[in-house]
Amino acid sequence: MSHVPEAAAAHIREQAAAYCDPAKIPGYLAGVYHDGAQTVVAHGLANAVTGAPMREDTGFLFGSVTKLLTTTLVLQQVERGTIDLGERVVKYLPEFNLTTPAAAEQIRVRNLLTHTNGIDADLFFPDAKGRDALKIFLEGLGRYCGALFAPDEYISYSNGGMIVAGRLLEAVTRTPYHDLLKRELYATASMDNSCTSAEEAILRSTAVGHFPDPATGGARRTSMFMLPDTWAPAGATPIGTISDLLAFGRTHLAHGASPSGKRVLSRESAARMQSVSHDMATPNVPPIGLGWLLMPFGETTVLSHSGASPGGVALLAVVPGHDLAFAAFGNDPRAMALHDQILLWLLRQHLNLDVPNLVPEVSPAGDLTPYTGTYRSNQLRVDVSAVDGQLEEKMTYEPLDDTQERIFTGFAGGSLPAPPRRLAPIRTDLFAPAGMPLEAFNGYMRQLLVSYHGASDGHPVYRSAGGRMTRRDHAG
Repeated sequence: MSHVPEAAAAHIREQAAAYCDPAKIPGYLAGVYHDGAQTVVAHGLANAVTGAPMREDTGFLFGSVTKLLTTTLVLQQVERGTIDLGERVVKYLPEFNLTTPAAAEQIRVRNLLTHTNGIDADLFFPDAKGRDALKIFLEGLGRYCGALFAPDEYISYSNGGMIVAGRLLEAVTRTPYHDLLKRELYATASMDNSCTSAEEAILRSTAVGHFPDPATGGARRTSMFMLPDTWAPAGATPIGTISDLLAFGRTHLAHGASPSGKRVLSRESAARMQSVSHDMATPNVPPIGLGWLLMPFGETTVLSHSGASPGGVALLAVVPGHDLAFAAFGNDPRAMALHDQILLWLLRQHLNLDVPNLVPEVSPAGDLTPYTGTYRSNQLRVDVSAVDGQLEEKMTYEPLDDTQERIFTGFAGGSLPAPPRRLAPIRTDLFAPAGMPLEAFNGYMRQLLVSYHGASDGHPVYRSAGGRMTRRDHAG
């Protein structure tokens, strides 16, 4: 047994206090499994209003880390012969449709798991609870959402794709998504304290989200605990502990065998999830496997996924060659930078790995005019202009209706428009938030870089930010 996590625990405890306390971030949780030993650290408060403490066994919303669970459930069905990754989605879900003519028919099951489906539904939040929630999401897709690009053309982080995958699972197993998750994953992957509803979570210690409050310099508790059930397979509803996420990470480290020895996936399926299926060859969008983001840190690949919930951020990172898993949660979005700091410390100091700068240098900028224009995706408009040798982005949220606006505003802790932001050129087609040092992008913050793709007539057609595509307006 390795005693190494003791040093990691001491470091995390120190880092959490040094980062959270001055910023008034209410609470933080982190855990490390390495080489047979495991440690979990809790800091601060689970709820700033009630004063409930963050405990090592406090539950929290997994957010989009859930997408790894949904992908694992799909691979289980692939093994059982009920789903074929190469088959068209409409074979299993004839009702699957998009507003872009014939786009839905082209999408294959694997495109749902690799974010290469082009479904333009990233801010589409139908409000429904209960067993028909995913059906209701699918009905809404056909009415309100189109396609950004053809399948396999690009990676664009796709909540809609994962929700379609969840509905596909329900169709082939004739089992509601939450029941399937509990039976096939929580029960087999040693996720002993995981649940899928606020009703279950309230019976135990559970963290709630907070947002920075500029008025007080502190944090204010979210007014919305979780997103609607329509987003369950993308991350709205699963709740569990750091130990549960580590057990799931360890299952993937052990080629599909859970810590209790139960087989969750075959070795082949686990390996398939970890193999590159698409690579856009740009630093801000890591190569993707099935579900997993395959993030390069120098020569080391870290399998990872982050997850936002209303006022919370979770992370799961797994380092296969080194038998290490790291899971963390902060109940304030600013904690994402702390996840980054700790992950880089684990790689560099704990594992002694070489992690050079992801973006080694800046090239001089050429003409920025080709990038200017208006770019759009579902309910989001981005106006890009060139100012003083930099790009300036102004984002506008254009809600479909009052329900969408209420849910999105609750999730984001406030509404767009955000103040315009400046981006400095790094190299051709790649930009970084102005004033940030290059070493800031070595970890998860690489998602703050913005890239442009698909130039035709000298003007790029797509802008990728946070792994998500927006498409140039024809008029733009």
